[in-house]
Amino acid sequence: MQQALTAPEPPPERPGRPRRRGRTTLLIACAAVLGAVAGVCTGYVVQAGREPDALPPLAQQSVARAKSGKAPEPLSATRDHRVRTDGDLRKLLVQRPAGTQKADSAQGWLDQYGYANYYEEPDEMFADLSASRFRRAALSAWEKGQSATEVHLIQFRDAEGLGSRDFLSGQQGYMPQNAWAGTLGEPIPGSADGRVYVFEKPRTKAGYLPMYQARALAARGDIVMDVWLYDTKPIPKKTAMDLAERQLERL
Repeated sequence: MQQALTAPEPPPERPGRPRRRGRTTLLIACAAVLGAVAGVCTGYVVQAGREPDALPPLAQQSVARAKSGKAPEPLSATRDHRVRTDGDLRKLLVQRPAGTQKADSAQGWLDQYGYANYYEEPDEMFADLSASRFRRAALSAWEKGQSATEVHLIQFRDAEGLGSRDFLSGQQGYMPQNAWAGTLGEPIPGSADGRVYVFEKPRTKAGYLPMYQARALAARGDIVMDVWLYDTKPIPKKTAMDLAERQLERL
């Protein structure tokens, strides 16, 4: 896809690193915690000066036990989200459409270093991914004619924070400032915060065909999906939205 005048230039570099939350957010959170602690202490002081209340009579109903004595069966993947997302992340990637061929780019698993290299400043992205507790990523990419598509699933360790939401908000916040995107995007149905961006301007370079782009960003659980579409002709919003919805349904 790199022949001059007949094919587009290589896919452009990704936008810069996601923005971190400011110190203001942290200060507000600390103030909220201190306020809660002060309220609890006041409650203990008031309670200490009161007469103890009489305890109600015991009236607990007996709990029926399973006659078999066996432990309950674990929830299936359809009922427990973590069963599905803690498994093979590659199986959650949307299937490659019929009539397309695998791209030459890496397929399957991406470690933190490999994923950071998709950005303009990989060193800074690597540090930000560490701060957001990056866990793993998976990639599927395909081509058809002059078009190319890449689907990334990036999973974070959200137990001690919401790194997935930090990453998502950082990337979405960048899109209106992108020289070619310049758009707030369209909401993805079924997603609380997902959006599809059809870039307003194509990337151009002397000796190459114009490169049109679209992007979809959304999060579900601790996984962020990042979908990129490239073509030498304008990309319909419906094409990008349909792919985004199909990928979101798999998460």
